[in-house]
Amino acid sequence: MKIGVDLDGVIFDTEKEFRVYSELYDMIELKRNSKVDNKELQFQKRFHWSEEEISNFLNKYHNKIITKANLISGAKDVLKMLKEEGNELIIITARGGLNKAMIPITEKRLKDVNMEIFDKYYWATENKAEICKKENIDIMIDDFDKNCLSIAEEKIPVIYLKDAPSKEIKENDYIKVLYNWGEIYRYINEAC
Repeated sequence: MKIGVDLDGVIFDTEKEFRVYSELYDMIELKRNSKVDNKELQFQKRFHWSEEEISNFLNKYHNKIITKANLISGAKDVLKMLKEEGNELIIITARGGLNKAMIPITEKRLKDVNMEIFDKYYWATENKAEICKKENIDIMIDDFDKNCLSIAEEKIPVIYLKDAPSKEIKENDYIKVLYNWGEIYRYINEAC
């Protein structure tokens, strides 16, 4: 089976790190509460910040968050089991789109945590559905509602890993909402 896997919010817990540091930045540095929608996954949409404020936040915190974020509980073990069972694992991520320097940093980070198990990498991907079609992905694992919906529209099964507050998605024939890597492993082995 070909399994597409996102990085941020799926393997690395960057979403929680972004939530922490964006709250601190808004409160301490901007000295206000400009939160618009706490269920919005992207910090750029969660706060009412100017382009300059977004840029300042990224300049100060982006590298720190990317290099500091922990692995999501169970991700390493489950992905290694899936690989040992003969599945092909393909990273399909937007990481590297804002900052190309994140790609070699991430490759080193995966090596450092003994996660050099992926068959292919697609960095700075804006249209994940297109890559899923090109690669004939059997199932994609992502945490961003818009990605999940666009992939499902192509009739490609997708697991919406819902770990942080985010928009609700209704399950259908192509979208399954799961909450942790244990559930993902069970679903892939039982349903697929």
